[in-house]
Amino acid sequence: MAVIDNAVYVDGKRVATPETLDLTLEAKAELGGFAWIGLYRPSETELNAVAEEFGLHHLAVEDARNGHQRAKLERYGDTLFVVLRPARYLDDVEEVEFGEVHIFIGPDFVVSIRHAEAPNLAAVRHRLEAAPELLAQGPEAVLYAILDEVVDEYTPVMAGLENDIDEIEDQIFDGDSAVSRRIYDLSGEVIKFQRATQPLVGMLAGLQAGSEKYGVDLELQRHLRDVNDHVLRIIDRGDSYRQLLQSALTVQLTLVGQRQNDEMRNLSETNIAQSEEVKKISSWAAILFAPTLVGTVYGMNFDYMPELHWRWGYPFALALMVAMGFGLYKVFKKRGWL
Repeated sequence: MAVIDNAVYVDGKRVATPETLDLTLEAKAELGGFAWIGLYRPSETELNAVAEEFGLHHLAVEDARNGHQRAKLERYGDTLFVVLRPARYLDDVEEVEFGEVHIFIGPDFVVSIRHAEAPNLAAVRHRLEAAPELLAQGPEAVLYAILDEVVDEYTPVMAGLENDIDEIEDQIFDGDSAVSRRIYDLSGEVIKFQRATQPLVGMLAGLQAGSEKYGVDLELQRHLRDVNDHVLRIIDRGDSYRQLLQSALTVQLTLVGQRQNDEMRNLSETNIAQSEEVKKISSWAAILFAPTLVGTVYGMNFDYMPELHWRWGYPFALALMVAMGFGLYKVFKKRGWL
C-alpha cells in the first residue's frame, strides 16, 4: 500500500489515524481540523482514488502521476500544488541525486507524494507533532515544514560540492591530466543543482505575496522568510561554485598550454643543439675529406700522371692537402659551424 502515514489533526494534535481514505474523510468531517495523507510511489489507481476524494485538479494529478517535473508552485482554485526537488550528494561518484516530492495543500487537507527516499517526511511529521503550536496553523504549516526540510537537505550537497572543488584546485597544480574531465563533470552537477534550487525563489515569493490573501499566520510568514533567506544563500553559493569551476578550467587550460610550450621549447633547444653537432661533424668530415681526395688521386699508380716524376711533387701534394683543409676550416669557422 502506498499510504505511509494517514492522520487527522485538530489544534496541532493527532486525533485520529484512519486506515482508509474513506475513514479519513469521515474522521475529518466529524472531528474537524485537517488530514495529512503521506503517499510513497502510489500506483495510478491509488493516486486517482486520492484525487477523487479531495477533488484534485486533473492537470496537477497528471503531473504527480508522470513525475520528472521541475520545481514549481501552481494554484488550482483553493488547492495549492507544489513540486520540490530534494537532493543528496553521492561523494563516491561525485553526482547529485535528485528526488521528487509533490504536495497538494487544500483548506483542510495535505497530500504529500514522495517518489524517492528523500526528503524524510516522517521526520518532518514527527517534528511538527512535537510543536503543536506550529502544527495548529494548519496545512500551510506542513508546507513550510516540508520546504524547510528540503532546503536543509541541500546543505550537505553544498558541502560535498565545495569539498570536491577544493580537491580540484589541488589537482590542477599537481599537474593531474584527468582534472579537466573532473571539472567538466562537476560543473554539470552544479548546473543541475541550480536548476533544482533557483525556482524556489519565485515559489517562496509567491507564497509570501499570497499570505495576507489566504490568511497565513504572521509567525508562519516569518518562518517562510527564514527559508527564503536560506535559499538565497544556497543559490549564491551555487553561483560562486560555478564561477570557481569555470576559473579552474581556465587555469587548467592555461597550465596545460604552458606545459606544452615548455615541451616545445625544450624540443626546439634539443633540435638546435643536435643541429650544431651535425654542423661540426659535417665540417670536420669535409676537412678530412679534402686530403683524402688528394691522396686518393695520387695513389692510383697510373704511368702518366701530372707531376708524377716531379721532384717537388710529394711536398706539393702534402701542402695541397694542408691548404685545402685549412681553407675549409676557415670557411666553416666564419659561418659559425666550428
